[in-house]
Amino acid sequence: QEQLAESGGGLVQAGGSLRLSCAASGRTFSSRAIGWFRQAPGTEREFVAAISRSAYSTDYSTPVKGRFTISRDNANNTVYLQMNSLKPEDTAVYYCAATKIISGRSWLAWRSHEYDYWGQGTQVTVSS
Repeated sequence: QEQLAESGGGLVQAGGSLRLSCAASGRTFSSRAIGWFRQAPGTEREFVAAISRSAYSTDYSTPVKGRFTISRDNANNTVYLQMNSLKPEDTAVYYCAATKIISGRSWLAWRSHEYDYWGQGTQVTVSS
């Protein structure tokens, strides 16, 4: 079992930066891939970034590639999403999610149904 809690959201001007954190409470955090998703009003939840259990692999959606960086600290059961050069279209509720326990160090997941545990989300608002 994993419980996830996001933090770090807020209001920022376009061009600014935020760092989101996802803190996990379970003992198997380091055995799971972690993903960030976001959902804007009236839209479906979309993939943002993912990191493998060992941080060997990462991947990003096209809209955020080059601006966002995902990282993890397994010793402290935390995953981060550094968001730079923010745009108004980045405004959304951001969720972190954890997959089932996996063995492959490079395995990633891009689809929401591949994730078993979800946080409650943190609001990010980018003003123009």
